[in-house]
Amino acid sequence: MSRVSKPHEIVERALELSTTDGLVVIADEQSSANLRWAGNALTTNGVTRGRTLTVVATVDGAKGTASGVVSRSAVTTEDLEPLVRAAEAAARGADPAEDAQPLVSGVPSSPGFTDAPAETGSEVFAGFAPALGDAFARARAGGRELYGFANHELTSTYLGTSTGLRLRHDQPNGTLELNAKSPDRARSAWAGRATRDFRDVDPAAMDAELAQRLRWAERRVELPAGRYETLLPPAAVADLLIYQLWSSTARDAVEGRTVFSTPGGGTRLGEKLAPLPLTLRSDPHAPGLESAPFVIAHSSGDSGSVFDNGLPLAPTDWVREGRLERLTTTRHTADLTGLPVAPAIDNLLLEGGGERSLEEMVAATTGRALLLTCLWYIREVDPATLLLTGLTRDGVYLVEDGEVVGGVNNFRFNESPVDLLSRASEAGRTERTLPREWGDWFTRAAMPPLRIPDFNMSSVSPGV
Repeated sequence: MSRVSKPHEIVERALELSTTDGLVVIADEQSSANLRWAGNALTTNGVTRGRTLTVVATVDGAKGTASGVVSRSAVTTEDLEPLVRAAEAAARGADPAEDAQPLVSGVPSSPGFTDAPAETGSEVFAGFAPALGDAFARARAGGRELYGFANHELTSTYLGTSTGLRLRHDQPNGTLELNAKSPDRARSAWAGRATRDFRDVDPAAMDAELAQRLRWAERRVELPAGRYETLLPPAAVADLLIYQLWSSTARDAVEGRTVFSTPGGGTRLGEKLAPLPLTLRSDPHAPGLESAPFVIAHSSGDSGSVFDNGLPLAPTDWVREGRLERLTTTRHTADLTGLPVAPAIDNLLLEGGGERSLEEMVAATTGRALLLTCLWYIREVDPATLLLTGLTRDGVYLVEDGEVVGGVNNFRFNESPVDLLSRASEAGRTERTLPREWGDWFTRAAMPPLRIPDFNMSSVSPGV
C-alpha cells in the first residue's frame, strides 16, 4: 500500500525531493465511463481509473537553462524519487532549452488544491441510458440500425512548482457519436454531440435526425467532381478551423513557414481574412465550453512551453470581425517576435454570423447546392496556403431550390480554411458541436454553419 496516495501529496513530495534549480509537477487523476452499442443493442460498458505524473526539472547554467521532462503512469510513493531523479538527470544532460523562461510565479493558489480528485462513473449515464434504449426500439421499428459509443472522462489536474504555484483544474469531457445505417448498409448517417455531463443530450432527437437523413438518401444522385455551392454544418466547420488554430503559431508565421506569413518576413496580423464580421475566439470561461484557466504543458513545442506552466489564460480573439488579431504565442516566442503573449486555450468559438439554423439555410437555398454531414481523414497538403485534403462521410445530400432531393456520392475535397473564410457568403447561428475528425483531441467547440459558393470537390470517393 502506498504511503502517499492523494494527488496533492504526491505533488508536494515530488517538490520536496528536488535537487535542481526548478521543478514543475503535474499530477493528472483520470476516470472514465463508456457505453458502446451495435445493431440497436448495447455491447460493452466500462469504468477506468488512472494517474499520470509529469515532472519537469530545470537546471541553470552559464549558457542558459536546460530542462528535462519525464512522465509515468500509476505512480506511487515508491516511484516518486526515481521519477524526479530521472527528470533531473535528463535536465543535467541536456543542452540549454531554447524556450527557457523563469518559471511562472505569483499566481494565487486554487481553492480545493488539497481536496480529493473529482471522479466520474456509470451513474453519469443514469438518464441517458434509458433514453438510448428507447431510441433503439424506435430505430428497430423504423428499419434502421444504430451504432456508436458514449464516453465520459473527468480529469483532475494538480500543478505545483518550486516557485510556489499550487493550481488545480477539474475537466469533464463527454462525447456521443451515433451512426444509423440501413439494413443493407448502403446508406449511413452520423450525428455527434459534446457534453459535460450527458444531461443535455437527447438520443431520440438525434435518432430522428438520422432517420430523416437515411430517407433523403433513398434516392441516389451521382455527381462528378467540381466546385459546388456547399453548406458546411458546424461539425465540419469545427474540424477545419481547429486545424487552422493548430497551424497559427506565431514563430512559424514570423519565420515564413505558414499561411499567416507575408513575403519577405512578418505576419498577416491585422489583415482582413473574411468579408463577414466573423470572430474566432477562445475563452477558458465560455459557458458550456469551460477549460483550464491556466497553461498545462506536459511538453514543449511550437504552441506551448513547459516553462509557461501555470500562466493564467484570458479570453483571446484570434480573428476579430474578420481581421487576423492574434497568433498562438508563448512567452519565449513573444520575446523573439515582439508579439503579445497568447497561449493556446482548449476551446474554440466562431461567432458573428446570422440567426439562421442549418435547416433554415437549406430552405433559403436557390438553385442547386450540396449539404454535408461531416469531414474525415483531413490531412495537410501545403502549409504555405494551409491547403487541406480529406473526404466527406456519412451523408452528402443534394439541395434544389430549398429542398433536399436525394443523397449524393462522397467526394475528396481540397480546400484551405483560410480561403473558405474569405469566400463564405453566409454564416448561420453558432451552436456547440462535436468535431468528427478531431474529436479525440479537441471537443470544446461552438461553430455556425457556413455557405461556401464554390467548395472544391476535387474527385469522387467510393466511401459510404
